[in-house]
This record gives sequence, C-alpha cells and structure tokens, in this order.
Amino acid sequence: MNLTTKQKQYLKGLAHDLKPVVMLGQHGLTEGVLAEIDAALTHHELIKVKVSGADRDTKKLIVEAIVRETNAAQVQVMGNILSLFRPSEEKKIHLPK
Repeated sequence: MNLTTKQKQYLKGLAHDLKPVVMLGQHGLTEGVLAEIDAALTHHELIKVKVSGADRDTKKLIVEAIVRETNAAQVQVMGNILSLFRPSEEKKIHLPK
C-alpha cells in the first residue's frame, strides 16, 4: 500500500496523540507479536508500535518485517516508535486524495 505525502501528513496528525498499542520486548519480533499487531490494525486501522532495545540496523529490519507481514503502510518512524496504517473493511479513517 502506497500513501501520498498528503495522506501521510494527515495520518501523522491523527497518530500524534496515540500511545503505543504493541511493544516489542527482549524476545523481539515473534509470531505472537505479529498476531497482536495484525489484530490491533484490524480494530483501529492506525496504531503505534514501540520497538525498543535494538540498534538502528536491527530496528530497520524489524520495521520492514512488520510492514511486510501485516500488509500495512508505514506512516512514520520516530525514535523507537513506528506508526502503521491499514484500512479495515469498515473504513474508520477516510484519507484525503
């Protein structure tokens, strides 16, 4: 899923006040964590994930794996926080054109 710059800016604004829903711990990216991220995306459409305890290269690989496995769009990575968007069937968030 590709987002335009305008759509990313809109989603960044919506995500600003959100707290991380899923946090990766010492065990890293597991099937259980991916299932939680998938369930949260289905329910909320826009979520934040906290990726802690990883160096820059490892964090980049983890973010790419999350985006690939959940079929979500990466909105923003700021520090240890990843913002993800995936529209659900109910379309709770309407993106600008």
